[in-house]
Amino acid sequence: MPIAAVIGAQWGDEGKGKVVDYYASFAHVVVRFNGGANAGHTIVHKGKKFKFHHLPSGSLYPNKINVIGNGVVIDPKKLIEEIRQLQASNIHPNLVISPRAHIVLPYHFALDGAEEELKGGLAAGTTKRGIGPCYSDKANRIGIRMGDLLSKDVFRKKLHLLHQIKTKTLQHVYGKDFQYSEEQIYEEYCGYASLLAAYVADPVLLLQKTISSKKNILLEGAQGTMLDIDHGLYPFGTSSNTSVGGACTGAGIAPSRITHTIGVVKVYSSRVGGGPLPTEIFGKDADFIREKGKEYGTTTGRPRRIGWLDLVTLRYAAAINGFSGLAFTRVDTLSGLGKIKVCTHYLLDGKKLLFPPASYWDFEACKPVYKEFEGWTDLGQKGWSAVAKKGFRLLPQQAKKYLRFISESIGVPIYFVGVGESREDAIVLKEVFKRK
Repeated sequence: MPIAAVIGAQWGDEGKGKVVDYYASFAHVVVRFNGGANAGHTIVHKGKKFKFHHLPSGSLYPNKINVIGNGVVIDPKKLIEEIRQLQASNIHPNLVISPRAHIVLPYHFALDGAEEELKGGLAAGTTKRGIGPCYSDKANRIGIRMGDLLSKDVFRKKLHLLHQIKTKTLQHVYGKDFQYSEEQIYEEYCGYASLLAAYVADPVLLLQKTISSKKNILLEGAQGTMLDIDHGLYPFGTSSNTSVGGACTGAGIAPSRITHTIGVVKVYSSRVGGGPLPTEIFGKDADFIREKGKEYGTTTGRPRRIGWLDLVTLRYAAAINGFSGLAFTRVDTLSGLGKIKVCTHYLLDGKKLLFPPASYWDFEACKPVYKEFEGWTDLGQKGWSAVAKKGFRLLPQQAKKYLRFISESIGVPIYFVGVGESREDAIVLKEVFKRK
């Protein structure tokens, strides 16, 4: 009865979709447990790219059950677009949506933009998808859940309250006029409810039956550990728990049930949004990595900030998540660089730090200390595909040295090495599920 959680070990955008896509082939149920349309996974399937924001990555497998858990905040319009994207390719996902998942409404989009504008230098650099305001309403117990949306009477009553609160907040706090009437939102979202109703069912019983039957469950997280609302770089993060604890609360599975926690590590750093990034680099190396790695946001298209790999944040992520294995991605992207650096520790006021400080102002003052490695040759698409087929031993020696150093420094073994975009371009050293 393996239950594996796939967790971003950095700042999000680590390539989790590829890792989940592979392990999903051996799972019976795949659960997305946090985030919303602010997150994005790109998967290459049979030469075609699919961009998911809500759907679990297992949706490309028609025989898998895919669950959008209660920890996700759903933009129903975007979710319907994703489902239709698959249907247009003759893929019909076996989807279950938790009735406990909260709904992103037009108020949340408006507030997201207004709040970010007012925050100034403390703005997180959000995607303006309404995620933070929706999670705020959830915590404030005035949110509207998917189950509420299916009852027109309940939805109308809760929407009326929310409309009064949000329009007054926008007008009197932020000086913004709200362009939608209550009736417009009611009619629009009732339409979404009619299209999604067939997918809504409580997944808790389903997951318990799956566990009792000793079948495989894969828990898929959005974003990365350093964006976690509690353990990330606050306030420059997201509004959900992106670490393994969020997998338990966002799916409804006890912590003791999780047998594998896989930390996904891009072999360099990248992030979008505001806040300090100690290993950030600029110039030709950053441009080389950004263009070769296509480092532009799946959701927004924004160019990502680029940095060398940071063992300080990775060591921290491994500690709070209890990683049982590491899944490396984008090894091919770094190929062609003469020298590659890894941050081994920080210096803050002359003191050596192996873990990041809690406050963003101390984090901003940290100076990275690097170890330098020789780069490796670009093998080209065919060459990397051949390496994927033949295994870890045929990786360039410099790449193996680099990956082993990271693994040994963190004290976590290597489970997976990605050397290309497609699911076939991967070296799997550890199978977390038994092959069916």
